[in-house]
Amino acid sequence: MTADEAAAFLSQERTVICATNGADGYPHLMPLWFVVRDGELWSWTFAKSQKVRNLERDPRATLQVEAGTDYPELRGVMLKADVTIHRDTDGVAGIGLELFERYAPGDGGELSDDVRAMVHAQAPKRVALQFRERSRVTWDHRKLPADVY
Repeated sequence: MTADEAAAFLSQERTVICATNGADGYPHLMPLWFVVRDGELWSWTFAKSQKVRNLERDPRATLQVEAGTDYPELRGVMLKADVTIHRDTDGVAGIGLELFERYAPGDGGELSDDVRAMVHAQAPKRVALQFRERSRVTWDHRKLPADVY
């Protein structure tokens, strides 16, 4: 994928699989909702989660967003990233609001006061994760000649 194609793909897809390095040497894989800010993926999660403990020990992650069911339609983006954990409650709430604006059902309108209050109530228990891309791999099997598969 070109950079523009990858950006469009990330804006359409809804879940990123985040792999962190577990203390036992095994990868720890977890799905996350995400937003893209200035070309970087951001998410939030509970501060006491295993992925945060892993990132406190080793601030590297691999992210994968993929789509497609059959081989000729598979496409995706894999990012190796350095992760910054943000703990400022206002900043964490800001990411939470962006996530709910992106994922809330409806017409993409303004978030209700109840949702805003819920995000602000959760923010002290959460952290924001900023994924700074180090390298990228993309694929789009829709571009392959039909005789490949």
